Amino acid sequence: MLFLQSESTKIDWEPMNNFDKKILLTATLLAAITIVIGAFGAHGLKKLVDAASVSSFETGVRYQMYHVLALVILGFAPKISESTKRWVFWFFILGILFFSGSIYVLTLKSQWTFNVNFLGPITPLGGLLFIIGWLRWCYGIMKLK
Repeated sequence: MLFLQSESTKIDWEPMNNFDKKILLTATLLAAITIVIGAFGAHGLKKLVDAASVSSFETGVRYQMYHVLALVILGFAPKISESTKRWVFWFFILGILFFSGSIYVLTLKSQWTFNVNFLGPITPLGGLLFIIGWLRWCYGIMKLK
């Protein structure tokens, strides 16, 4: 099927600044990584850990993808200030790293040759970063005129 673009459906890319492009590039790369991690969780992880650990791993993948999709929306949000975008971007990136990343490592703790239990408190910190990111986005929307 051929997609024909009419004048009314053309996207004007001119308003997009370099930071929007950075957000969208980061989000699309993270989306691809999330799919790879999710595929590993669905196909390879069951051979290594118990069902509860697989479920925990899936939670990390799910929250990572939620926030990747939110970054895509943020990258295309024309009226959100660059300051708000920058704050939300970093809160979500750090949230993904701390929340999802710590879950991935802790899920595989039986496979590591060293103790990773110190990462346990990092997971809720990542969740807190997600919450702060959403609240910062809310604040940015409230400031719109």
